[in-house]
Amino acid sequence: MLSREENELVTRVGPGTAMGATLRRYWLPALLSEEVPTPDCAPVRVRLVGEDLIAFRDSGGRVGLLGAYCPHRRAPLFFGRNEEHGLRCMYHGWKFDVAGACVDMPSEPEESTFRYRVRQTAYPCEERGGIVWAYLGPPAQRPPLPGLEWLRAPAGYAHASKTFEECNWLQALEGGVDSSHSSFLHHDRSRVRPQATLGYRGRAGAPRLEVQTTDYGFTYASIRHLKEERQNYVRVYQFVMPFYQLRAFEGYHGQPLLQGHVWAPVDDEHTYVYNWICAADDAPLSPELVLEVETEAGRGPDDLLPGYRLKRNKSNDYLIDRALQRAGNSIGVRGVNTQDFAVQEGMGPIVDRSEEHLGSSDLAIIATRRLLLQAVRAVAAGGDPPGLDTSDLRVRPAEMLLPEGVSWTEAMQEALVARW
Repeated sequence: MLSREENELVTRVGPGTAMGATLRRYWLPALLSEEVPTPDCAPVRVRLVGEDLIAFRDSGGRVGLLGAYCPHRRAPLFFGRNEEHGLRCMYHGWKFDVAGACVDMPSEPEESTFRYRVRQTAYPCEERGGIVWAYLGPPAQRPPLPGLEWLRAPAGYAHASKTFEECNWLQALEGGVDSSHSSFLHHDRSRVRPQATLGYRGRAGAPRLEVQTTDYGFTYASIRHLKEERQNYVRVYQFVMPFYQLRAFEGYHGQPLLQGHVWAPVDDEHTYVYNWICAADDAPLSPELVLEVETEAGRGPDDLLPGYRLKRNKSNDYLIDRALQRAGNSIGVRGVNTQDFAVQEGMGPIVDRSEEHLGSSDLAIIATRRLLLQAVRAVAAGGDPPGLDTSDLRVRPAEMLLPEGVSWTEAMQEALVARW
């Protein structure tokens, strides 16, 4: 468990907080590229680590991320007009480019030099993997762009989506690194699944965890003993600071996949969960496969409301079906993603970790908290947090059936090296 003081330290992310300052040292996912699809399209509201921002794609295709309010009279730039390489405030016409420079000030005399002395808050943005990444930290300490395998994959081999979650980023993240819950929360006896590995997790509900700390975060193995086969089902994950999870998946229709999440704090009580899928071999992702994966998770096109919110949500108890629950679906809620949200949001906006009782299956959660506390304290002392440079990180997750007594670190060594 964490003390109440430690819990406050790692969950509060707004401007002026220790964790907020730490997260700003990394590139953060600000929005999907599809949200600003074309030059001069409508601007989009963004809220990231407790700061209100506005995103737009200018006439040249560059994405800008500005403070949400005009520096003149604090009018909302959301109502601005995106035109001719800048975003124009509709209150008095002040116009700003993606770097925050005021390029036009029609409310002042033509000979005035006032506009040269006004700048709007602006953060650098880069696009990779279908996501617009933003850096909100000190300019002199900007790290390289994230370079995890799914962000390096060839075009057509990776896909990103997102969903809005009504809870603190850390309890959402901890749900991702928690390996044992899949044996219960996601177990469904009401229907036969094609994925054999889900069957293994249902049969062996008490995995043995091994955690190995790395310079980017940690690798952890969930080892489930299959007594009848005299084998171990080993699923190896990667946790990359500060909010990436990489996991393997046997896939659909025989195509192995890599999957995972990025948990971007909106503010203390809301999170955008970026979901990614990546082909693990030479076959690209087909639109049909992507749709099947997203629908299975409960975040397909028919499952979402505006703002990437789930139709099955806290306000309607995720449309829980008690008959389905009695038939063998453990929680009675459809969609793996939705099942996660039900328990994570159900904990409240920020869970009190001082009330927990952690066991041996929680080693990855314990490791996550230790790393985050170390990172916060390092930044507060003027140092660097771990995992800043992932530009050439050559790791991937993997899963494998191994005979009893065989070391996963040796048997899976090649499988844990990135291909892309």
